[in-house]
Amino acid sequence: MRMNLTAVNLDCADPLALAGFYAKATGLPLHERSGADFAALVDGDGLVLGFQRVEDHRPPTWPTGEVPSQLHLDFDVDDLDEAEAELTALGATLPPSQPRPDRWRVLLDPAGHPFCISPRKRRSV
Repeated sequence: MRMNLTAVNLDCADPLALAGFYAKATGLPLHERSGADFAALVDGDGLVLGFQRVEDHRPPTWPTGEVPSQLHLDFDVDDLDEAEAELTALGATLPPSQPRPDRWRVLLDPAGHPFCISPRKRRSV
């Protein structure tokens, strides 16, 4: 048996706002049926990044874990400093705790979910 990943969904207070952040950050389009309770971005292969409204959503408290992050997303970027600047301009924040800022950066999306950016690995042919 082989399972294929089809979606990753994040809880949040405002699905359209969080989808808008990730749409700008990734270039993925907002699905036309997105709405106030659930919004989605879909890549060309059909993978869905979903955002679902949760009443009384409490953002994760990374790195303390008082409210666990439960999952986080990782993204490859061409330049760490440039990506950090662009993402913070879109509304992400940079928490003071950075375990390995020379190798990756932890940011928090506008709903408080931690996500990491790391340099894109060059693939040799």
